[in-house]
Amino acid sequence: MRAAALAAVPAGAAPQVSLSVSLDSVYVLMGKATPLHIKLVAPEDAKGNIVIPTDSMCGRVEILSMADADTASVGNGRVEITRELLLQSFDSGAYLLKPVLYIDGHDTVASKRLALKVVPAMVDSLANIHDFADVKDVRRKFVDYLPDFLVDYGLWILALAALAAAGWYAWKRYFSGRPVSEVRKAKPVPPYELAVRELNALRESRLCEQGREKEYYTRLTDILRSYLQGRFGIYAMEMTSSEIRRSLAATEGTKADRHLVDQVLEIADFVKFARLRPMPSDNVRAFNSAMQFVDNTKPAPAPAPDGEHGKEDEEAGANKPQTTDK
Repeated sequence: MRAAALAAVPAGAAPQVSLSVSLDSVYVLMGKATPLHIKLVAPEDAKGNIVIPTDSMCGRVEILSMADADTASVGNGRVEITRELLLQSFDSGAYLLKPVLYIDGHDTVASKRLALKVVPAMVDSLANIHDFADVKDVRRKFVDYLPDFLVDYGLWILALAALAAAGWYAWKRYFSGRPVSEVRKAKPVPPYELAVRELNALRESRLCEQGREKEYYTRLTDILRSYLQGRFGIYAMEMTSSEIRRSLAATEGTKADRHLVDQVLEIADFVKFARLRPMPSDNVRAFNSAMQFVDNTKPAPAPAPDGEHGKEDEEAGANKPQTTDK
């Protein structure tokens, strides 16, 4: 049953203003929501406001929500403003709702107070006690069988396992089968052996035959600079050719053979800076000078016990660096 819309206009108020409220039904089930409709008809130039109770329409009937006002023109310079409230109550009983007010300056229009009856919800009596419901069989997923810590930290555990596997693979790949002392105390290659190895590799690259003389002399002088730094402590990698010559002249172990390095640096400077292309014989001479300087300045072998001199002499003859003759 729909409640009738009621309106009241007190004395002194403008007669063209009317305010009415209505309910869809004067009965509502406890806990259910029911709408309260508000309708105001007033002149278009009216400046008044509709005043609604803030939290509840009475002590036990709460305002659940408020819809925005909707305005429409009804002609003759009048507008109709409608608004809807949702009411709810969790206590059964009959309640008289508060009125809705329209205030325009000193004039006040109040709606009629509506009655709302909240009906209690029907429940089973104690005589109808039901048994427990059967356990419902639900479909379980794989993660339901895992422990909680795996579900919560599974990604972190996978990441740690991947790091551990990578570390184990690196250890097996690079260090497996080698004693720890050998890994920690890897003996560095002596400067003489390293220079001979790099010179032989440079000769095998045949850069000059490919027309790459500048690259050839750059590598040749770098080998000599690294050898001077490792063998004599001359920081030749950061020196110019003139500074290298002065350092060779001032170092006791390089004075006698410094002319060999001078020959290499002289040809290399012409090739790298003057962009001159040397003759094949110049390339051979520069290589032989570098190889001879390294061989002449190699460290003296440590004295060996008696009976091993012949073996060392044979090894020295086999490992003696070969110069290029062509």
